[in-house]
Amino acid sequence: MAKQETFQMDGVVTEVLPDRNYRVKLENGHEVLAYAAGRMSKFNIRVLEGDRVTLDISPYDLSRGRITYRHK
Repeated sequence: MAKQETFQMDGVVTEVLPDRNYRVKLENGHEVLAYAAGRMSKFNIRVLEGDRVTLDISPYDLSRGRITYRHK
């Protein structure tokens, strides 16, 4: 069985949690729990409250996501 692709959504970080976890409010009004992608730790990209980010969300669990990009 093939793995289903993730879909991307934009949102705003509303809360910074321990262990590089974040609470993100999506454009459609839903809130998800997200973690920073490994590349973001590798290149020391900091995500703060109020930052606009792009998330990859799995179709299996719509309440969690992975932050892949922080907009400037």
